[in-house]
Amino acid sequence: MPFVIDKVLVICLWLCVRYDTYFYKVFKVYTQLWKFQQENRQKLVEAGLKRWEIGEIASRIAQLYFGQYMRTSEASYLLESYVFYEAVLTREYFKEGLFQDVNLATKQLRFLARFLMVCLVLNRREMVHHLVNQLKILVDECKRTFQETDFKEWKLVVQEIVRFLKADVAFMNIRPLRYSLLLDSHPDSLPHVLSSVARRNLRLRDVILSSYHHNEVKFSELTLDTFRMLQCLEWEPSGSFYQSCSARIGQNGAPAPSRMNFSQDITDPTLPPNPRKAILYRPSVTHFIAVLATICEELPPDGIILIYLSASGRGGLSISSPSGAGTCIDTKGNAAWNFQSHSVYSDATSASPISSPCDGSNPSTESQGDCMYYSGCLQFGTRGSGGINCLYPCDFVPFTRRPLFLVIDSDNSEAFKAIVGAEKGEPVAMLLSPSSSSPITSADSSCHPCGSLFTIFLTAPLQAFCLLLGLSGSDIEMDTFNEAEKLLSLSLSDWGLALTTSDMLNPVWAQTLSDPFLRRLLLRFIFCQAVLMLYAPTFNKKEFHPTCMPTLPVSVLPTNTNSQMVVMRIASVFGAVNNFVFSEGVVLPENRYGDVDVIDVKLMDTFGRNIYTPF
Repeated sequence: MPFVIDKVLVICLWLCVRYDTYFYKVFKVYTQLWKFQQENRQKLVEAGLKRWEIGEIASRIAQLYFGQYMRTSEASYLLESYVFYEAVLTREYFKEGLFQDVNLATKQLRFLARFLMVCLVLNRREMVHHLVNQLKILVDECKRTFQETDFKEWKLVVQEIVRFLKADVAFMNIRPLRYSLLLDSHPDSLPHVLSSVARRNLRLRDVILSSYHHNEVKFSELTLDTFRMLQCLEWEPSGSFYQSCSARIGQNGAPAPSRMNFSQDITDPTLPPNPRKAILYRPSVTHFIAVLATICEELPPDGIILIYLSASGRGGLSISSPSGAGTCIDTKGNAAWNFQSHSVYSDATSASPISSPCDGSNPSTESQGDCMYYSGCLQFGTRGSGGINCLYPCDFVPFTRRPLFLVIDSDNSEAFKAIVGAEKGEPVAMLLSPSSSSPITSADSSCHPCGSLFTIFLTAPLQAFCLLLGLSGSDIEMDTFNEAEKLLSLSLSDWGLALTTSDMLNPVWAQTLSDPFLRRLLLRFIFCQAVLMLYAPTFNKKEFHPTCMPTLPVSVLPTNTNSQMVVMRIASVFGAVNNFVFSEGVVLPENRYGDVDVIDVKLMDTFGRNIYTPF
């Protein structure tokens, strides 16, 4: 993309994780430069300083802030970036002589695109649409004015952001995707897991978000699915800055340089910091592994890494070696190494259907040497390039010396069950998407794709439920949506309580429930699993059902009456009970309270305890 300049600086800021001083040294230089031009503005203007040059300095400071946010996930950096970019926009630093100099026009285009990215991540949608309109107009004007210059790439930028916004409709952002203390439970109020089950409490410290799909919806290097996961794993900004971010302006009509000291205005000091995130757009497999290795090396003792992968799968056929160790023949008949026995087998006639011990009812009980590994992979590159672009389950095994939380959104997610039993010290927690996309009811066949349904369930579960039923924002009254939101919130809390009080909870899940982000992901997965397993078009069709490893207690599975009641109650709000298949005897409770609203009757604990007493 033409607006992704200073990429070397951004990459250095990410790679030099241990050396924050690099950022502060660069930032110090720009701060001194900014202060100098403020104090000597008149003299500098008389000496020939152009207005666009002032805007260029402010824009670079904003980009420094944004680069540091992308590396650290600290909201204060993102908000500082917004302040500087907004000042450049409102003061129109690049306007003078814009259509007399193609280089100046390019700077304005680059500025608008960068500011767009900041506003997207910050979820300032009004500003996003304002900037998109400005970008469209400017690109058209530049094409007419500078006919000898090719603006084709900028036209593609406009098409990208328009396509992105068309997919990420307002309905998907009815409530913040970030963890909001106004809507979600405060971490201090979460129930604790039984000490006999959880041997320790882990915190989400680092996240890797990566995707590789053909023609996926994206803007710059941020795909729609990673964009949603990025927000889902952060705290919602709050305080005076979030309510109004336009009041803090420095002298000479520009943002004040010393702005790193008001982070307490936007964050709750009682909350833990946002987990660091590495967003890898279409990485090579070696690059991905290198980033993962670096993060594992620096992970604190109480930390856990979340890895979100969204990519197309590539199947394979597992075979057995004489020693009982596993290997694989892919769909082209190429043999793959078994990393335990260091041996390879290429007799395609010995191949059998994928049915390894790892696929049994309790894979974790199998020994490492008996597990079949290469049942498939994720394709992180063009097909036909062999294993160089394939990310195999066994690629994660060396890193299981540290706690991992995998979220695999792929048609070959089942292949990653092969990791279970082969870990090198830490059992892996996994949320695996269905291998087939669920059929979505829609009266509008031209409906634009809005991302992976599995990822939407993890980031905006009620919207995913509505999309599954073919409902959109224009079809739903806000009172109806809010009623369903209350029911879902209560149900998720009940599932959380059921997990924490269960003596059958696997320690792998028990050690993650104390982290609010991981807890919320797991509870939303439980809802997703219940909905898709009970949904009539996908009922009893395993390819449409998500799975998790290790297995969860029976009390939260879709076969449980309480779980079915959750789905039935929410479906009844939208008049869609007949779209699901429930066990015999699962019925909605009657309204026994006369004039009391139906919603009051429904606001009951999903495990049968009445939490509402009418007066």
